Amino acid sequence: MLQPELKLRRDKIRVLMAQQEIDAALITCNVNLIYTYGRVVSGYLYLPLNAPARLFIKRPNHIEGEHIHPIRKPEQLPDLLKECGLPMPTKLMLEGDELAYTEYTRLAACFSETTIVNGTPIIRKARSVKTEMELEMFRRSGISHAKAYEQIPALYKPGMTDRQLSIEIERLMRLEGCLGIFRTFSQNMEIFMGSLLAGDNAAVPASYDFALGGEGLDASLPIGANGTLLQPGQSLMVDMGGNFNGYMGDMSRVFSIGKLPERAYAAHQVCLEVQEAVAEKVKPGAVCEDLYQTAIDLVTKAGFADYFMGVGQKAKFVGHGIGLEINESPVLAPRIKQELEPGMVFALEPKIVLPGIGPLGIENSWAVTAEGVEKLTLCKEEIIEL
Repeated sequence: MLQPELKLRRDKIRVLMAQQEIDAALITCNVNLIYTYGRVVSGYLYLPLNAPARLFIKRPNHIEGEHIHPIRKPEQLPDLLKECGLPMPTKLMLEGDELAYTEYTRLAACFSETTIVNGTPIIRKARSVKTEMELEMFRRSGISHAKAYEQIPALYKPGMTDRQLSIEIERLMRLEGCLGIFRTFSQNMEIFMGSLLAGDNAAVPASYDFALGGEGLDASLPIGANGTLLQPGQSLMVDMGGNFNGYMGDMSRVFSIGKLPERAYAAHQVCLEVQEAVAEKVKPGAVCEDLYQTAIDLVTKAGFADYFMGVGQKAKFVGHGIGLEINESPVLAPRIKQELEPGMVFALEPKIVLPGIGPLGIENSWAVTAEGVEKLTLCKEEIIEL
């Protein structure tokens, strides 16, 4: 069942390779190995343009099969390729935006007569349009994600801090099957499972390119909960990554400690209207920057532009692609002229932060279809009182 799927994914990469006259790819980073081989290993997937892929594996040592070969070090690759009857590539792509410099230069040196190019953009472009199996993985993840979120109200106890509630939600997510790891494309964006932002902590500027930040518990991880005591009249947003099967579903929901001021419910309703307005315009051919502008126009008309996507420091997007990593293509942002394609999956997250109250808004995962869009995360979207 999985082998035809993996061949389909690898062939998507090959099509893009052929357009740039690339003879082969050498893949070794975890996320790209999951995409092309179906699991994480220590080794190298060699993907020729016109021959079956071959796995040269260091660990684990129990994997066997056709086109699988043991290897101790990358310097063995040229001789092993010759033993397999494969020619040396004239043009080879490596994961230039993901490998450490030392690893990149070491691999390049193994192919001294070959032109080496950066293949990361090609792989990410192939990954941006999901296969039917990948879409089904998102659907299943969305069900588990929603099941966990529906249980959050039962976790709250008066006198809790944001940290205490966050720990209970993290435990709940793990019990429902979340793998825990939160994968991002960038070594400069780290987070543990996701975030819970309460009250004015939601207005603390992010060190990362996230929608909202939070001070965090330590300067070494400046994101998310900071120990804020949950108090009446305060809103809190749960934004935990839904990695239940390797695919990073994204969903945020807002809760309140008691009743909130009417302005908070009005702001939340505006975010729901932004979600609806943008979703109505999503279809193949829709331009990312136009969808972003739809959101900006609506919140500006409603009078919440100063509080949209942060206060002071604002996130300059309203949605982002998701997949094996939380930040893939496409990005709904200004000056992004990319057109949506069927099979793209993205998170749409219109959010408002009101000083003295906290975060409001919504985030769901969506798949672009031939006719429009499919919502992948389905659970209550109103503010839920704790």
